[in-house]
Amino acid sequence: MKKNSTILAIAMSALFANSVWALPSTQDRVYTADQNTNTVSVFNPSTNTLVGQIKLGNQRPDVLSPLYKGQINVHGLGFSPDHKTLLVISNGSNSVSFVDTATNKVKGITYVGRSPHEGFFTADGKEVWVVVRGEDYISVIDPVTYKETRRIQTDLGPGMVQFHPDGKLAFAVSSFTPTVDIIDVKSHEIIKKISVVSPFSPFLQFTPDYSEIWMTHKDVGKVTRISTKTLEVTGVIDTGFITNHLAFAKVNGKVLSYVTVGGENVVKVFTTDKDAKLLATIPTGALPHGIWTSDDNSRVYIGLENGDGVEVLDPASNKIIAHMPGGQAPQALVYLSHVVEGGDGASNLVARVNNDPINIRLKPVVGEAKGFAVSRNLGVVDSFEVSLFKLKPETEYSVYLSGHKSAVGIFKTDAKGVANGTMIGPERELAKPDALAAASRLIVMEGAAPADASKAVLIDN
Repeated sequence: MKKNSTILAIAMSALFANSVWALPSTQDRVYTADQNTNTVSVFNPSTNTLVGQIKLGNQRPDVLSPLYKGQINVHGLGFSPDHKTLLVISNGSNSVSFVDTATNKVKGITYVGRSPHEGFFTADGKEVWVVVRGEDYISVIDPVTYKETRRIQTDLGPGMVQFHPDGKLAFAVSSFTPTVDIIDVKSHEIIKKISVVSPFSPFLQFTPDYSEIWMTHKDVGKVTRISTKTLEVTGVIDTGFITNHLAFAKVNGKVLSYVTVGGENVVKVFTTDKDAKLLATIPTGALPHGIWTSDDNSRVYIGLENGDGVEVLDPASNKIIAHMPGGQAPQALVYLSHVVEGGDGASNLVARVNNDPINIRLKPVVGEAKGFAVSRNLGVVDSFEVSLFKLKPETEYSVYLSGHKSAVGIFKTDAKGVANGTMIGPERELAKPDALAAASRLIVMEGAAPADASKAVLIDN
């Protein structure tokens, strides 16, 4: 009987780990870096609820002051090997905040160079490396004194760095240079540069067995695979418009990759075989960005940059099973296990400081133009962010709201036909729930032409 019971227990344990019944622990937490509200949202994955937010600064537009001292553009996240420290990178204030995960309190701040993007602890936890994307180096910080101890020279725009668990090598991608730097951790020297297909990579992640790194190329919609043994590119996958981050999960004994494709509002699931194959395309909320897997592989968490929250994906069924409202414009997302030592883990957190946004999808009247907009209430005023793609390069476009004779914004595209901007003003009618029923409330015209939906380049759905 004892033998049979043991066999049954093992079988049930395996089933539980790969089924929809599995639930993350109440001691675990999901974190998002919220760029517009300058908060870190803290979620309880066992209940799929927001516990509260760590307020690192004021939300926009309150930060627009030369005397402002809080953190601006809370953007990147990393963590220590023991999960006791959360790194928060704010690229507007050039800072690295060290947060005690047990208390949710900031225990130290380091200021680095222009526009840092992401940071991570070395495998032994003795150093923190922060990529200074607005310049050309990695800042090495002592996590005890919070002082910068040295700089590792790179090409322009390092985008992210991660460490092999054997402690020997670090892999750094770039956001401005089409190379990956392989760095000897002990000597802090670059030992090899690997050429890749695009200069813009915001994210990399190891496969669970650490045999490969996968890096995203946001600008061209691809993922590159690199062997950590041969230090060579092993493949490139076409993933889609605005490829942001990726994660891995083990499902039914197979390791799969989950890629957030922001421009399509989907997560794409690929095999990790030698020739990766697309298995599923899962619709999500607006502009999926950060993504991370729970330690037990039972859930995948997806930050919605324009949805201001997190969606919970069950990888066993490839279905979104929950939505958790959070901070504005979440960028990076991480999952940390066993961080709550007791109680509800809500110490030093504030209630949600923002409301839900309104998202508007744009469709072309003719041609292949793309675009989307998001409206957020900021209290006295609203913010209205518009992103336009695949338009004529170096050309001005006017954005109108229905009923307005004057444009609410005029954009000039870059050399790739892309434009993005945020307008702040009293556009209260756009932020009302009943505005969702209005027809053609957003019209994009080439040049200074007056609003005319029939002659527009883009209109809302």
